[in-house]
Amino acid sequence: MVHAWVRRSAARRPEAVAVLLPVLVVLVIGLWGLDRGGMWRDEAVTFQVARRSVPQIWHLLHTVDAVHGLYYLLMHAVLAPHPGEIALRLPSVCGAAAATGLVAALGVRLCRPRVGLWAGLLYAVTPMTGHFAQEGRSYALVAAGAAGATLLLVRAARSTRPGPWCAYGATAAATCLLHEMALLLLLAHATTLALARVPARVWRAWLLAAAAVTLVLTPLVLVSRGQSAQVAWLSRTGIGSAERLLGMFTGPALLVTVPYLVLIFLALRPARTRPGTLSLQAVALPLVAVPPAVLLTVSHWRPLYDERYVLFALAGAPLLAAAGAEYFATRLPRPLPHAVLTGVLAVTLVFAVQLPLLRQDRSPDRRPDNLAAVSAVAHRELRPGDPVLFLPSLARRAALAYPKGFRGIRDIALSVPAPASGTLYGQEADPGELRRRLDRLDHVWLVAAPFATHRAWDPGSATERAKLAVVDEEFVRREQVVRRGVTLRLYVRRPTYIPAPPTGQLRPARPSVGRAGPGALGSPPGPPR
Repeated sequence: MVHAWVRRSAARRPEAVAVLLPVLVVLVIGLWGLDRGGMWRDEAVTFQVARRSVPQIWHLLHTVDAVHGLYYLLMHAVLAPHPGEIALRLPSVCGAAAATGLVAALGVRLCRPRVGLWAGLLYAVTPMTGHFAQEGRSYALVAAGAAGATLLLVRAARSTRPGPWCAYGATAAATCLLHEMALLLLLAHATTLALARVPARVWRAWLLAAAAVTLVLTPLVLVSRGQSAQVAWLSRTGIGSAERLLGMFTGPALLVTVPYLVLIFLALRPARTRPGTLSLQAVALPLVAVPPAVLLTVSHWRPLYDERYVLFALAGAPLLAAAGAEYFATRLPRPLPHAVLTGVLAVTLVFAVQLPLLRQDRSPDRRPDNLAAVSAVAHRELRPGDPVLFLPSLARRAALAYPKGFRGIRDIALSVPAPASGTLYGQEADPGELRRRLDRLDHVWLVAAPFATHRAWDPGSATERAKLAVVDEEFVRREQVVRRGVTLRLYVRRPTYIPAPPTGQLRPARPSVGRAGPGALGSPPGPPR
């Protein structure tokens, strides 16, 4: 018995190495530069919402962001002991590590250990993996859940017991609750079963599990449909969207993309498989192709697509490339010496080519904005007691994520703070009340999002329109500071609009020369659009 156990352990050692080595690699990549010195807008939402109480989070989900509800509750527990940027991103690092190990495990189970090793390493060094491993959002966890559900599908299809199907359904449901776009995973799995020509009993079991997942997800879908204005910024898709996604899945460098696609082509060769057998190709091809194809097609008419929504589909690409490499290695006239090491070296070259991109991604400038930098500008320019007007209300996100830079300021428009109001950025005063508050001021600082300073911007809120109107009519711009992600403007009241003796002395104007960077002082007066 002892000898049999030793033999089994020795046989499993390559499988363990094939899974654990890629996990170690992606952990190193994910932890490298994790504290990059600033959150961007989406991470800031996670940070400030997760720090609310559970009743406050529940209140918020009835009005906005229901699609992220489970993730916010998870992050509430994560951030409770010690909130910070590292704690915010650590679950994503763990999600990326889990997804990498599961991709490797799929390669091991569907082919052989070296295929799993190559696939896992290739997944680990893909820039898209490294990027979302450092995002304080749910997408890396969704990718891990999707890979786990796929592995459970492979196991369940070979079992006659209900237990594996229950595990599959529970994992798929939890993944979809983390983000509802993961429901597209079920279409990929249905395609897999069709390609594998599984027997009727497998179809029955899968349909029952899929129905349970859909039933669990239905309330979330119904609520999130009422919050569809959140994705109004998405645009229609075209051929450029597909090309960009291809570059993200394989890597943007042609030196990587071309060999990658060649290997995938080799993996898709016609092969004879026994009916009911889930081959690597039958699992990986639908996973990488079906969710993006469906979402890209639908979004050509009704925009719903963003690359991060289909991150979970990335797992299929390295599996196919590794299968293509296996086919190439086994078809050579002579066996390739040290084939495992050769594949590892090839992935190392891929990593070296893409290392500059991974290094750049550790900079906060690679994100749409850096709210820590916004707070630093506010700390330098604003003084305690200064009246501040956020335009639009979402410009308040920097103050919510990094309150130090805005400490002591007077938020003129705010009526009810964000946690108490069940909103992301707080409830603001109505236009009449806002005008009364502004009438008592002889100066005001405007903290504006970049788009709000454009004349073409047309706010949908009466309060936002009132901000623009009052500042334009009754104030004149004295000072401006522009930084990436924010514009700060100091406005002073026009003499003809002083309704009463001033309630406070305006501090001396700062000199209009000598300020570094874009957005010089003394810019010509004009409306804040």
